[in-house]
Parts: sequence; structure tokens; C-alpha cells
Amino acid sequence: MTKLEHPPSEAGVDRPASTGQIILEYARTIIVVALVVTVVRTFLVESFVIPSGSMIPTLQVGDYIWVSKYSYGYSKYSLPFSPDLFEGRVWSGTPHRGDVAVFRFTKDTSVDYVKRIVGLPGDHIRVTAGHLYLNDKLVPCVDTHPYTAVDESQVSMEGEACEEQLPASEGSGVVKHQVLKLMDDGAQNNTPDYVVPPGHFFAMGDNRDDSADSRFMGDGPKDLGFVPMENLVGKAQRVFFSIDSAHPAWQFWYWPVEVRWARLFRSVM
Repeated sequence: MTKLEHPPSEAGVDRPASTGQIILEYARTIIVVALVVTVVRTFLVESFVIPSGSMIPTLQVGDYIWVSKYSYGYSKYSLPFSPDLFEGRVWSGTPHRGDVAVFRFTKDTSVDYVKRIVGLPGDHIRVTAGHLYLNDKLVPCVDTHPYTAVDESQVSMEGEACEEQLPASEGSGVVKHQVLKLMDDGAQNNTPDYVVPPGHFFAMGDNRDDSADSRFMGDGPKDLGFVPMENLVGKAQRVFFSIDSAHPAWQFWYWPVEVRWARLFRSVM
């Protein structure tokens, strides 16, 4: 006897989704992804690209870095579009001497800067003949050697690099990092003695002769001066990508010859 198959019931038939349902599902997915990205960028990690040579040799033009947003707590500049919701910082963390930090420019807070924190509130900072003094003591810079740098205009710069040993914020240790010196007689190489005011820090680029930083205290549009703690965005942690190229990073066919493979996932120190 032949077994009869029952026709499928109407309830068991999968009907194709309507165009409206498909659009709604895509919209939900996009909204969820956007919310996750916003939360991550606001509270955890944000990426930045290095556009200039002011932090050579620590950071090169074309480095892409991860910046931790939680290291120093949060201010209005941690939020998208920097809404004026509150003053100061919440869950504030203390920056340390030697940190490489991203912060908002004092003259235009829509612009992000990356520099090294060399002075904290109460510190005396001066530069004499290209040498950094902290609290009236010379900051050692040892193991000097020739160094050739290339800036954002693809111009080669011949100078000397050395290992600067900045006194740590706590204890008797030092923070070691490389700095580049191109000259000893520029305006930035001979400064008055500055005292960092409360609630601020003093920032310098590791490329000491090609950096617009806290050594410039005037009212000019590029003068940084002391930086308010409120302007801190986060601490630079790691280089996750680096390309030595005039081409956009998305043009991946140039990567084999232009990516700096040795710099990938290097810690920022």
C-alpha cells in the first residue's frame, strides 16, 4: 500500500520577508553596530592617525595608534561632538610624566594633538641650549647617534637622536624614550623657566625642533601653552598599523612595499 504524504500546512510554510521587513532588519543591525562603536570609542579605545613629524622618532607620519579613553577618566571631549554637559573630568585618572597623550588643542578644541607629557602641576620646566631642565635639574639624554627623519612633506631631516631619561612622577625611577634634535639655537631651544599651574600639564614633541608645543606660550594661533587636564582625550598605547606612503591606507595594493611591517603592534613608550 502506498503511503500518502500529507500536504504541508499553511502554518509551516516560510513566507518571503517583505521589502519593509528587510529594510527594518538592516536598520536595526546598523543601529546596534553604531551604538557599539560609539560606546567603544567613547569609553574604551579610539584610533588616531599621525599626520605630522612632531613625535618622531617615537611616532612616525602614517602611524595608526590605539588610544585608551579610560586612562585619564572622561571629560566632555571624550564624547562625540564634545557636548557641554559637564565641567572637568569624571573618574579622573592621573597622567604621568613621560605619557604620550592625545588631547585637544588649546586654541581650537576641534583639533587633536599628540605629545609627550613632561611637566605636571607645580613642576618647573625650561629648555637651555636644547637641553631640558625639570625642577632645576638637567634631564639626561644619553647614547646620542645620527638620525635621519622624514616629515609629512617627505623632506629628510638630518639630526641626532638620544635616549631621554625623564624622572618618573612617582618614586626614583625614570621614563626612557627617544628624542630627536636638529639644532640647538632655535627659539624653542631657549625658554624662560615655566611653572606648570594647577589643573594643567606641559607637553612637548619628541621631535624637539619641529614641534609646536607648550614651549610656545604666546597668543598666536599655533601656540599651545599649558594644556588643561580637561582637554585630555586618552593615552597612546600601541601602533596597530603604519604606512610610509602618500597613498591612502585603503589602497591596499601598495601595502607590500609601503607598510612598515616592523612597526605593527608596537607599544608606544
